[in-house]
Amino acid sequence: MIINAENSILGRMATYACKKALLGEKIDIVNCEKAIITGSKEEIVEKYRKRAELGGPFKGPFISRLPDKFVRRVIRGMLPYKQGKGREAFKRIMCYVSVPNEFHDKKIEKIKEADISRVKSLKYTTVYELCRALRNK
Repeated sequence: MIINAENSILGRMATYACKKALLGEKIDIVNCEKAIITGSKEEIVEKYRKRAELGGPFKGPFISRLPDKFVRRVIRGMLPYKQGKGREAFKRIMCYVSVPNEFHDKKIEKIKEADISRVKSLKYTTVYELCRALRNK
């Protein structure tokens, strides 16, 4: 299954992908940089900056500043990663920035439950903007 993350709420899209992966399906998520995190941009960036400043260079938490790895980490947090079934499900999920050539001719699905049009608030930021703000500390 190929999921288009463009204009999808990150958490809702990630839970859908986790459920499918736990059932044994291979999941490819494209356009990860266009996934949306709801809330005020300043509050979201501040939350992740504080978390990134914890620890040191050799002690976590480590927050990726690449959009595809950021989304993959969010998905990992929703899986029982320390158990065998969670680890296997995590291996079945792949995230990509934009759409790779191998997926151009295949059917790409959009998750209706995760679409941003279902949210009344206009406050949101994309994963790309968040990662760019984290890079420019």
